Amino acid sequence: MSSSSPAASAVSGSAPPQPPHVVEDCMGIVQLLSDGTVTRSSDYSHLPILRDIPSDLPVQWKDVVYDATHALRLRMYRPTTVGKAKKLPVLVYFHGGGFCIASFEWPNFHAGALRLAGELPAIVLSADYRLAPEHRLPAAHEDAMAVFSWLRDQSSGDGDAWFAEFADFGRVFVCGDSAGGTIAHHIAVRLGSGALALGDQVRVAGCVILWPYFGGEQRTASEAEAEARLLVSSEFDPGRNFDQMWRMALPEGATRDHPAANPFGPESVPLDGVPFPPLLVAKAGKDRMRDRVAEYVNRLRAMGKNVELAEFAGQGHGFFVFEPLGKASDELVGVVKRFVYCTYGGHG
Repeated sequence: MSSSSPAASAVSGSAPPQPPHVVEDCMGIVQLLSDGTVTRSSDYSHLPILRDIPSDLPVQWKDVVYDATHALRLRMYRPTTVGKAKKLPVLVYFHGGGFCIASFEWPNFHAGALRLAGELPAIVLSADYRLAPEHRLPAAHEDAMAVFSWLRDQSSGDGDAWFAEFADFGRVFVCGDSAGGTIAHHIAVRLGSGALALGDQVRVAGCVILWPYFGGEQRTASEAEAEARLLVSSEFDPGRNFDQMWRMALPEGATRDHPAANPFGPESVPLDGVPFPPLLVAKAGKDRMRDRVAEYVNRLRAMGKNVELAEFAGQGHGFFVFEPLGKASDELVGVVKRFVYCTYGGHG
């Protein structure tokens, strides 16, 4: 006789195993199940994805592997209108996406990188990194450091021909939007604290931090206002999932005051004595993060850091990503161009 009969199960008190259920569903793109399994969809059609990428920009691009161990790639861009006699600054760009979604391959990020490469002009490196919740923070920060270690190796003269012919390794800029802007901040901290060594050839001349994705347990006024607005509006708001993305991206059990999220949290490293390169910080006037961005700028300035704030009234979080060909993005590219070509050094 079988020992798994219903009667035997009832006597023993055992219950049949339950299938895993969804714990977090992030925009239908990433699902975290109760057993730790993660499922991902490649369907981003419900997001404002750019359909028409400009094809007339004088820019070449190619994909290269920067970390074979984790199969991580970046996309290199170079303008074709600049001769070899003119060395170009190098802009290392980290995309946004709450540490949980997106890639440099997204049409919107690709279009933005094309613009930056062609219009600054610059060598642009748009890098992917491991995503959460499969790889929680600090995985993305570690991957960003790996990008710069790879760049340091490229500066030896035996690297990619585009670097040898066109790159000025003395003018490297760290750039990122949203989560990528947060990565740029953490790279600046690691550089200033000596945790990231770039050798004699590579010099980070500045950081471009676009509407950084910071967090904190205590709501700011602009965050509270945005939450109240969502109760009566169904309009697209990339901030709708910010809390959820922090839950999925931070170490399990961590709060939004974790140092990876809150640069001024109770456990964060004091920044007063950490030298920073010059910073350009962009704040969007309708961004729920605008109060945190303003606090970041004000507190760094109070520490004596060299921080320039560029404000874009009427724009929302990620406007350069969602409308990379819009008028506000035209203005942003101009501001970044001026910063890159007018910044020559000095640390705050």
